[in-house]
Amino acid sequence: MYLIRFVLAALVFAFSPLVFSADQIVIKFSHVVAPSTPKGKAALKFKELAESRTKGQVKVEVYPNSQFYKDREELEALQLGAVQMLAPSLSKFGTLGIRDFEVFDLPYIFPNKESLYRVMDGDIGKKLLTKLETKDIIGLAYWDNGFKQMSANKPLRTVEDFKGLKLRIQSSKVLDAQMKALGANPQVMAFSEVYTGLQQGVVDGTENPVSNLYTQKMHEVQKHLTLSDHGYLGYAVIVNKKFWEGLPKDMRAALEQAMHETTEYERVIAQQENDEALAKVKTAGTTDVYVLQLKDRLLWHKALLPVHKEFESVIGKELIYDVYNVAAQVEKEKAAKK
Repeated sequence: MYLIRFVLAALVFAFSPLVFSADQIVIKFSHVVAPSTPKGKAALKFKELAESRTKGQVKVEVYPNSQFYKDREELEALQLGAVQMLAPSLSKFGTLGIRDFEVFDLPYIFPNKESLYRVMDGDIGKKLLTKLETKDIIGLAYWDNGFKQMSANKPLRTVEDFKGLKLRIQSSKVLDAQMKALGANPQVMAFSEVYTGLQQGVVDGTENPVSNLYTQKMHEVQKHLTLSDHGYLGYAVIVNKKFWEGLPKDMRAALEQAMHETTEYERVIAQQENDEALAKVKTAGTTDVYVLQLKDRLLWHKALLPVHKEFESVIGKELIYDVYNVAAQVEKEKAAKK
């Protein structure tokens, strides 16, 4: 079914660099999360701004919650032109062979949002987006969804608590190694299937920013949530290269401005949405929320930091150390202001 859809899309796209609806250019923007998440709200904000900035010449159709494609399928759909825009998690680009992006998956590599944004907005982030062009993809922006927390049907406080648990992950070798370092059994599963997997006991737990946990109702089938900030989940907003380069320059400029404004908006709401989701999880009373204590956090660090070393030859030692240096510079600047 999907193969037929992709082939047809490829044939249509080969003969038509732009997708037209009457006198409009249509951008089909597909994503896998709920409209009420930071990414979901940002997609709708981009629709609003893009249509306004282009005076209606562009129509953005947003398809949330895997309505079009699951997260395993969407990148192929974009490359074939079945959709024009996505915002996949940064973990997804490793499956395309661009393993550098998995630097974002390394546990505890970003001590704070300042360091994260400095990496995304600086030379490191720009160089990474440029690498997507070899896969017929243009990277437009980075969107934020915050730090990840661990959930399961048993308390997760010490490293020993993870032993033998089946934990859902995205398709990422780094995340696979992360869970194994904790003694868990990683299970790759599409995002749209996680709730059912948790409900039926196919997996025991998972990791997510709280906004994803709450909007997908995972808290209803997870008895325990540990606020660990052990990893990061962000997205790259990407477009099909042929489609993008086929747009008139003035239209591309208008859409780039719309994306810039949307990204500023998205970063403002990301932490707010996670904070509000956490409050709602607590109010629901279905999940015990535990803040990881410093002594245990240090032990999690000790167990997980060897993953950095393990992936130096894959992600690139120089890239990893460049991120370390950015974080160190941010800390130096913060100390100087005190």
